[in-house]
Amino acid sequence: MARSFEATNAPFDRLTPQQIGAVEAALDIGYFRPGETLIARDGAPDSLFVVIKGCVEERDGDEVVGLRGPGDCFDSRALVQGGGANAFVAREETLCNLAPRDLILKLIAHNDRFAAFFYREISRKLEAAARDQEAARFSPLLGARVRDVPRHPAVFIAPDETIESAGAKMRANKTNAVFVRDGARVGLLTGMSLARAAILERRPIGASVADLAKYEIVTVEADDFVSRALLRMTKHNKRRVAVADNGEYVGVLEDIDLLSFIAGNSQMVAARIDRASSRDDLAAAAGAIESQVRMLRRQGVRVEVVAEIVSDLNRHLFAKLFAMTASPAIRERGCLIVMGSEGRGEQTMRTDQDNGLILAGPVDETELKAFRVAFSGALERFGFPPCPGDVMVVNPQWSKPIADYDSDFRRWLAEPDEIAQMNIAIFYDAEAVAGDGELLRRAKQALIDAMRGERAQLARFARAVDAFPTPIGLFNNLVTDKDHGDALDLKRGGVFPIVHGVRALALERGLAETGSAARIARLAELGALSHDLARELTQALRYLMTLRLDAQLAAAASGSLVRPAELSTMDRDLLRDAFHVVKQLREVVRRHFNLAMF
Repeated sequence: MARSFEATNAPFDRLTPQQIGAVEAALDIGYFRPGETLIARDGAPDSLFVVIKGCVEERDGDEVVGLRGPGDCFDSRALVQGGGANAFVAREETLCNLAPRDLILKLIAHNDRFAAFFYREISRKLEAAARDQEAARFSPLLGARVRDVPRHPAVFIAPDETIESAGAKMRANKTNAVFVRDGARVGLLTGMSLARAAILERRPIGASVADLAKYEIVTVEADDFVSRALLRMTKHNKRRVAVADNGEYVGVLEDIDLLSFIAGNSQMVAARIDRASSRDDLAAAAGAIESQVRMLRRQGVRVEVVAEIVSDLNRHLFAKLFAMTASPAIRERGCLIVMGSEGRGEQTMRTDQDNGLILAGPVDETELKAFRVAFSGALERFGFPPCPGDVMVVNPQWSKPIADYDSDFRRWLAEPDEIAQMNIAIFYDAEAVAGDGELLRRAKQALIDAMRGERAQLARFARAVDAFPTPIGLFNNLVTDKDHGDALDLKRGGVFPIVHGVRALALERGLAETGSAARIARLAELGALSHDLARELTQALRYLMTLRLDAQLAAAASGSLVRPAELSTMDRDLLRDAFHVVKQLREVVRRHFNLAMF
């Protein structure tokens, strides 16, 4: 047995104790002199190599394309496929653990998580890593399915039941909601609806419940994770959801049922926002959003779900504040929008304000000025700092009639500077939050129409994909900035190029989707991206956003710096893989828009 073997390093950290014992018993140690070939090009290795000490070069012909140091393993692809394209040569005196090929293949066949490490596609590696992370961090909330959570029984009544008898059945079954079956329709009737009908509407208790039920039921499946139910409650602002199994309703899950799993939940925050009667109430609710992010991440909720929940909560907050601060004329003739990552639904930690107002036509200037100051000032008080680029409602350039936005679009096309390109990008990501959403649809379509066929302008817009270098060096090493403590910027090096590259391709085709993942999927459907690259982009973006969120939570800040030295060997490998996907997209964008000409 090799004493230097570390079972906590990838991919061996995915093995069972019994499997680790088998590896330890079979390991050998190899010594290699400088310049000695460990695996020849196209060679079929007999072992999986794990570097103990020294350094190994990966060579493509005479070119060194990568370095392997202590803790790194190679060549998984050659081991599985019986040969690899590159050679591996000792750069200096090197010691390696040697895991026999037959044993590794046996473990691959019997351990799916271990096998995932050897997948050829980067996207499958990233996806497997995300599943591993979730599994390692599952709390009772995330580990449970909806069917495992205590819920209220499914009680069915007929539409001609009376208010009195419906209330009696609720009481007898200890539930606050029953299903009403009216022919092919099924609705949900709550105790609150009964009380409102009897007390506020003064209906006789002998009246039927036929028109009291709600027939648009928000439903989750019994096999869904509880996080899915939480997301549905938040998105639809419901205190309860119906539970279905094999096409039949089997119960009702209420927000109170989830409190046994978590100390609080996002639906409760949404309820606090809706109940708020003052800006002080809203400030308190806004303060609870960040704690929800921390709680959800501790429980292993995937980053895209966290982003969706945060976006829904922020939009509830903005809509409520809009109702409090806008005059009736502005509410009736305006559309409040959010832009940037907030518009794309990719915001996790609270960052700068990126919002605006589109008006159907002129409104009283005094009312408009008062709204601008009140809305932006309140958000700043809630913890949303002003946008450095002044893309905010308080700026008259971002709160005006739709006709003025149309003029802006033409001006942005005529003035192809960096600010104009940024404005196009941020507006294309806009999403309506409150008011007349048709105004945004019309404005965005006008922008798309203005850009249609403008090849030179689209190329100038796409050029920002190269604004920041990919932090991968000549030898496949991660390039850090010593001025920032040997850290690298995940947003600049990875997240932004994916978001903007995909945005440029989507804008050219006039796509209506705002989220990056949705845009990637549509671009693949249209043949603008290969399905393999689309899958890898989605997984790479998810992985980069996860690392960024974890770094932000650890630093209690909204930055995006991560120190590779503090990551595990597996995370560093996956980070390299993600950056290689970024480089692929950049090359696709460069070729498509012929950026060499600009």
